[in-house]
Amino acid sequence: MDYPNDQAPGAPVRHGIPEHGRIPKYYAVKARLDVLIGELGEGDPLPTERDLSESYEVARETVRQAIRELVLEGKLRRQGRGTVVAGPKLEQPLSLASYTEGVRRQGRTPGRTLVTLDRFPCSAALAAETGLERGEPVWHLERVLLADDERVGLESTYVAVARVPRLDADFDPDSSFYAFLHGQGIAFGDADERIETVLATPREALLIGTPPALPMLLIHRVSRDSEGRPLERVRSLYRGDRFSFTTRLRG
Repeated sequence: MDYPNDQAPGAPVRHGIPEHGRIPKYYAVKARLDVLIGELGEGDPLPTERDLSESYEVARETVRQAIRELVLEGKLRRQGRGTVVAGPKLEQPLSLASYTEGVRRQGRTPGRTLVTLDRFPCSAALAAETGLERGEPVWHLERVLLADDERVGLESTYVAVARVPRLDADFDPDSSFYAFLHGQGIAFGDADERIETVLATPREALLIGTPPALPMLLIHRVSRDSEGRPLERVRSLYRGDRFSFTTRLRG
């Protein structure tokens, strides 16, 4: 198999061209748009679908399909009635580091908007998953995640009221929950984490400000403190077009 000399590491083999060599028209347009995106800067507008269809000599629906895929991949984003070049994806480490630390490392400003903070008796399902006692009071903290004021995710945290009894009075919802726990003398020990791809519910899509068809990255985390006691259960939903996750593996 012949590989282009300039093929970037990690790129699709032969840039995604099938062995029979027949390339769908939309994919050929997408490849040309990908090159154009590389020449433009973040926030620069893309030519109109009409201009692109005339330039590439294809139907507007072909251009539309190519743009749709590039939007889903996070290389383009809708702005008003047009389409502009998106910035690079946020890289979030798969570790016990907080969302705040991950965003700040990339020169972005993290933020959060409180959706709800309430308490309820721990359900049987939550107790079985975390090791908390069924019926004991549990806080539920739900917040929209921001990066430079852009809505990029939604996070739900469950923690026993006994661990942080004054959460509603002492915690700033716009700040790092992990930093708050450290300030309370609580140290993290380990966690179990699971990642899957999902579509947001209508409510979640409305809160994050995305179309329901946009793929999301969902992270489930159950954390324990340094003594092995249950600490938190987190459900974090991230925009698939704005996030990637990184980790380092050791042999």
